[in-house]
Amino acid sequence: MAVLSLNNPLLLTACILIVNLHAEPLTQRQGDAKYTTTATGKDLFSRQISGLDDAQQDRFIVGKSFFHIPWVEAPSATTARDGLGPLFNSNTCANCHPHNGLGSVYNKKGEISRSYVTRLSIPPNGSKEHQKMLKLAGFVQEPVYGGQISINAVPGVSYEAKPLLKYRNITMMYPDGEKVILKRPLHGIKDQLKDLQYGPMHREVSITNRLAPALVGLGLLVQVTDEQILAYQDIDDRDGDGISGKANRVYSIADKTFKVGRYTWKASAPSALQQSAAAAYNDMGLSNPLFPKENCTKYQKACLNAPKADLQRAGTPYDLPMERLQAITFYLKHLKIPRSAISQKEGEKLFLTIGCIKCHRASFRLASGYTIKPFSDLLLHDMGEALSDGRSEFLATAREWRTAPLWSLGKYEKARGQPPELLHDGRAKSIEEAILWHGGEAKNAQERFMNLSKEEREKVIAYIREL
Repeated sequence: MAVLSLNNPLLLTACILIVNLHAEPLTQRQGDAKYTTTATGKDLFSRQISGLDDAQQDRFIVGKSFFHIPWVEAPSATTARDGLGPLFNSNTCANCHPHNGLGSVYNKKGEISRSYVTRLSIPPNGSKEHQKMLKLAGFVQEPVYGGQISINAVPGVSYEAKPLLKYRNITMMYPDGEKVILKRPLHGIKDQLKDLQYGPMHREVSITNRLAPALVGLGLLVQVTDEQILAYQDIDDRDGDGISGKANRVYSIADKTFKVGRYTWKASAPSALQQSAAAAYNDMGLSNPLFPKENCTKYQKACLNAPKADLQRAGTPYDLPMERLQAITFYLKHLKIPRSAISQKEGEKLFLTIGCIKCHRASFRLASGYTIKPFSDLLLHDMGEALSDGRSEFLATAREWRTAPLWSLGKYEKARGQPPELLHDGRAKSIEEAILWHGGEAKNAQERFMNLSKEEREKVIAYIREL
């Protein structure tokens, strides 16, 4: 058997070249092939990234199954998917994220969708209980109904309430005379909720609605480092441009420390794992290692006494054990993003000129060498009183929101089968309406957009659709 010797200089050089080739950062073309898809059907947000080995593909499939197949109430013949509720909104993740895309305000029957949830909070009173809630959750939940309204319940338990939506029309007029009618949601218990099953709420309750976001690029955003996010903070607006983004500092349950938040509308989740665990707990009533208790308040006795899953038979103390929670998270972090193709160059220039790029930062270069283009700085910005929801989450005030990533925005309609509703509560029925709702730090950019000609405005919108 021949033995290769490295005494040969040519052979040594070849080996070094091979090693260096494999050590090189991921090229953009390689990254596009791995992370992006040119699919155009409803499943364009559901494609698996390339290069997973057999074990990873198995984990992806397991996570996908737990994401899509419905959970059932306990006790059940199955120990894999029982434990739903007792209070819940939906029985599967996919109901809130159809085809992994953006949720909707209304379903096909014209009813308020399960992907449109109602969150509750109250002002802290300085007690130790409230201080603990602020530290761990970033807000103080309403004492009787908790942090989120459950519209469904298992037999023997009353659901909490049913949502309402009422709007007031607001007329916006461009300098050229064109009018746009915006719909502003009305705030107040009687405007947002009906059929309260557990009595009156706290008199100072804040009620806000949240639309389930599209699950685009979660695995790529997690590769953005905290240092990259913090580098673009300008809390005191030292450069005087009117933009003062800040990072949210949130509690990581898994690590028992504070980290930079990057997920949810207010950047209140530090990881895809924690966000998935919170959704399982709040939306489906599934206990898990990060949220181990039943999703019931002390005033909801029937909920607390409802039948539980046979955890001894299942071999786990949780409805959703860590292995399955991690599989769901693995699935979400290994989905491709639709590939963009920019043809609207004039719209791109205008997007830069009017100042959208100051918050919707185009790109991050990952450690692998691959450059992603989420068009977000992942920071919090004051968006003005019109978008205030009365709710703070950790460092995010009622007026502050994470810059929404714009990548694949123009493709939401393909996954949903209907035009998307935008902003945190779906009030904007188009990209144009979403821009017109911008205030606070974004007010100058909004005004510059309004002062463009109609043709120029359409070019900006066309560009955003291509991202």
